[in-house]
Amino acid sequence: MVDRIPLYPVRSASAADRRRAAYLSAAAPGPRAERPSRYQLEDESAHLDEMPLMMSEEGFENDESDYHTLPRARVRQRKRGLEWFFCGGWKFLCTSCCDWLINVCQRKRQLRARTVWLGHPEKCEEKHPRNFIKNQKYNIFTFIPGVLYEQFKFFLNLYFLGVSCSQFVPALKIGYLYTYWAPLGFVLAVTIMREAIDEFRRFQRDKEVNSQLYSKLTVRGKMQVKSSDIQVGDLIIVEKNQRIPSDMVFLRTSEKAGSCFIRTDQLDGETDWKLKVAVSCTQRLPALGDLFSISAHVLAPKPQLDIHSFEGTFTWEDSDPPIHESLSIENTLWASTVVASGTVIGVVIYTGKETRSVMNTSNPKNKVGLLDLELNQLTKALFLALVALSVVMVTLQGFVGPWYRNLFRFLLLFSYIIPISLRVNLDMGKAAYGWMMMRDEHIPGTVVRTSTIPEELGRLVYLLTDKTGTLTQNEMVFKRLHLGSVSYGTDTMDEIQSHVRSSYTQLQSQAGGHSSTPPRKAQASGPKVRKSVSSRVHEAVKAVALCHNVTPVYESRTDVTGETEYAEVDQDFSDENRTYQASSPDEVALVQWTESVGLTLVNRDLMSIQLRAPSGQILTFCVLQTFPFTSESKRMGVIVRDESTAEITFYMKGADAVMSTIVQYNDWLEEECGNMAREGLRTLVVAKRALTEEQYEDFESRYTQAKLSVHDRALKVAAVVESLEREMQLLCLTGVEDRLQAGVRPTLEMLRNAGIKIWMLTGDKLETATCIAKSSHLVSRAQDIHVFRPVTNRGEAHLELNAFRRKHDCALVISGDSLEVCLRYYEHELVELACQCPAVVCCRCSPTQKAHIVKLLQQHTRRRTCAIGDGGNDVSMIQAADCGIGIEGKEGKAASLAADFSITQFQHIGRLLMVHGRNSYKRSAALGQFVMHRGLVISTMQAVFSSICYFASVPLYQGFLMVGYATIYTMFPVFSLVLDQDVEPDTAMLYPELYKDLTKGRSLSFKTFLVWVLISIYQGGILMYGALVLFESEFVHVVAISFTALILTELLMVALTIRTWHWLMVVAQFLSLGCYVASLAFLNEYFDIAFITTVTFVWKVSAITVVSCLPLYILKYLKRKLSPPSYSKLTS
Repeated sequence: MVDRIPLYPVRSASAADRRRAAYLSAAAPGPRAERPSRYQLEDESAHLDEMPLMMSEEGFENDESDYHTLPRARVRQRKRGLEWFFCGGWKFLCTSCCDWLINVCQRKRQLRARTVWLGHPEKCEEKHPRNFIKNQKYNIFTFIPGVLYEQFKFFLNLYFLGVSCSQFVPALKIGYLYTYWAPLGFVLAVTIMREAIDEFRRFQRDKEVNSQLYSKLTVRGKMQVKSSDIQVGDLIIVEKNQRIPSDMVFLRTSEKAGSCFIRTDQLDGETDWKLKVAVSCTQRLPALGDLFSISAHVLAPKPQLDIHSFEGTFTWEDSDPPIHESLSIENTLWASTVVASGTVIGVVIYTGKETRSVMNTSNPKNKVGLLDLELNQLTKALFLALVALSVVMVTLQGFVGPWYRNLFRFLLLFSYIIPISLRVNLDMGKAAYGWMMMRDEHIPGTVVRTSTIPEELGRLVYLLTDKTGTLTQNEMVFKRLHLGSVSYGTDTMDEIQSHVRSSYTQLQSQAGGHSSTPPRKAQASGPKVRKSVSSRVHEAVKAVALCHNVTPVYESRTDVTGETEYAEVDQDFSDENRTYQASSPDEVALVQWTESVGLTLVNRDLMSIQLRAPSGQILTFCVLQTFPFTSESKRMGVIVRDESTAEITFYMKGADAVMSTIVQYNDWLEEECGNMAREGLRTLVVAKRALTEEQYEDFESRYTQAKLSVHDRALKVAAVVESLEREMQLLCLTGVEDRLQAGVRPTLEMLRNAGIKIWMLTGDKLETATCIAKSSHLVSRAQDIHVFRPVTNRGEAHLELNAFRRKHDCALVISGDSLEVCLRYYEHELVELACQCPAVVCCRCSPTQKAHIVKLLQQHTRRRTCAIGDGGNDVSMIQAADCGIGIEGKEGKAASLAADFSITQFQHIGRLLMVHGRNSYKRSAALGQFVMHRGLVISTMQAVFSSICYFASVPLYQGFLMVGYATIYTMFPVFSLVLDQDVEPDTAMLYPELYKDLTKGRSLSFKTFLVWVLISIYQGGILMYGALVLFESEFVHVVAISFTALILTELLMVALTIRTWHWLMVVAQFLSLGCYVASLAFLNEYFDIAFITTVTFVWKVSAITVVSCLPLYILKYLKRKLSPPSYSKLTS
């Protein structure tokens, strides 16, 4: 892999320094001449030669700003004057002028931070976009021009338009107008109708969303407003199960806990509910109307793409003293999410195209298949041949008379070289392939939404897939608990249950003696003696039951119309009414496991957690602090006080990579984590630390002070929390399995054998993504995994890329942040290295990053890409790929509706590609080339005829004969090629290696095209010369003999091309022959009826047809014997 990467040598540090110092001293005399010292490479000379990746001539500093301010040393080598202008300067000038005009006509508004006053949109300092969702590609004025442009930007259609328009000029008229305009009009009418229907559906969906009614809170009370009329600063009330219309800051909720759940599946692709917390000072207000009695505002940063972060400030000005409350991501409600519990009130901070959901959605592009582009290139080659042939004819004519008019007439006479029926046949073929896919009983529920690119399914090289809901079911199951000396699996969970029961029975009996003092003594003396297995199991289970962000939700049994949708704590703790909600499904799996072994989470709010012991006793813990999981910390913690004993305990769980340095020394953690990871389990290390009252009070004061700091708030808070994370007691290691979708492993294996490289792009955390990559066999057991370390600047990216270069045949795992930094400086190198990996996993990817990765692959590899996903966060990726596949699953229908193809299970992609992709490409290639052959044959006959007739621009066949040749006489047999197949579906699925040949494009290339051209010239020459040699007295006999032989030749050529016969093919052959024979009786003006009923006519036609076809049949037989195709051994 390394040998194929072009390396860019780096000059020695001393030479670079001298050049840089000389350049900078010349450019900046005076005091600034000292500046070069900033760029000296003092420490780098030792290891510079180990960095063979491309660097700028000046080297680099770790500070990114240095890289941007560093001048280029090649300035003096610029070309000047006319040399510069002709060597690309003209293009630069044109581009600059166009960019300037676009900027003048459509100035992009600069995004800024804003101050939003509660309930006073009129106080906004600047105008904000309307809260209007628009997914339409056109409007009423641009629809027709836009659709026509999309059609006529292809040379094929533009050529047809030119030929058809020429028939309005009397001097150039060759045949009837309908022979030219009917096929072109049919193609345009079908295209415009299809686009109009799609556009109308988009309009209806947009109108439905924009017309949704919401309650807006005003000074005069509630009023109903449309979603499109919501403004920045409005106070909006959103009910349960209602979509949030714009980005808001969460002010109040009907829930007593001051928090609510929202569903974010259409934003980040995760099906788990997210807990959101209301601003505390507005939640404490007695009534809704009090929001207007206070003077308060929100300071919000400028709109940005990141859906996982937010830093704002809520200020209550007329309070004494003024209250300042920091706002984070948990205080926000992003647009396109859905309220899952209670009723919420929020202040709108971003609307319309400034909302997170819209900024993370890219505009859909009009997709064009690679086969269409290849046919477009062949059409251009045919056009050049057409012009050359016409010029030769006029030259041989001697340029007599109005030669330019003759040239145009020859162009029109030979225009059948590029058959106007090509687009009709291909479009009808694509519709047939789509129908076959939707009727395939092996992949039920498949929907073809873009009927123009079915052949793309047979040309794919890169498959980019989402993880959650696509490869996995997003259903977690607890599999393993390891305590160091003992391990419990699914078959020994009953032992854990008995340990927990005995522990709580013992504690209860001890507590029943006098008070809570004995257990506290036992706890204090615990470390001095070796704890029993039972107490260790109890401690581990209790830690897992307390250290999480899970909230139990109780559905009301009765249909209550009031505000309370969930039963309160003191009303109903019954297990059948309870469901768990959390931001991560493995959190829910852990809590469900603790319930199964006897310790049940029954209630949770911001201040307390209540557990139910096996005996039915309710244990209450006061939540003092919660430290949520972040991608940087890779751990979460909670400080709780046991209300029965007043003990304060700090519980923490997280990834083994970070927890191994926090917990006390042990000799088993690393080994067991590796064992579980190899099984594909998601591991979490659980630890605890007992705190005294004094220790906690000291921590709380420092923590509160850090949270109020204005600068470096996150760093200061992390530093205070880390002061607690020392010498923690290791309790246990847990292993949770994320269940894969049915058939994922064999499907990925099949795709890999087919030569398709699979990249997994997920918004999930790195550890989870790595586990799924292993368990799904995306990365085989024998392969190494290179985890790309987090990088923040150019220097770190350079060093990490060098480390990656030295690895061989290993899968790459990289985070979205590191990817962004690498692409900024080393885009080409990173993509080059990643493309040679057997598998790539990108975690913590935003929707726009997913789309960006797809575009990078398209630009750097020029290969066809396919994206598959099931959530709203996959829409951008699906639309950017050459072929988008959506799975209709738990995360809604957004991906399915935006995709080109919709399936119900990931495993269906195997048959979709191996069978339908193969057949679509092979059939369209054969159909396109055969239609061209049909036009080339008749054009060759016309050329021979004109040569015999002193190069006169006179048509050989006129009127209905030309229309009939392209339609009823040959259309059915030619179109029956869409039923042909080279291998059986079962064989294509059993041997996916056959798919590799398709990506090389050998079914339609200049080589195969040239073969068909030679066949056409041979057959056209034989047919015309044979008819001229064998005709007796009248010219009409030449027309009869040659045209009949032409029809029979075309029917026989279809039979020669077919590899697997279908009964409809046989019907099409006889139907076409019957139509031709029946029409002879009505074509008196073209044929001599008396002559065509004689034996002479029959033997002459038969002789010419045999001479034109027999050699080709012999050649085909010899080729199959001497050079059989790759699949022939499998089908024999």
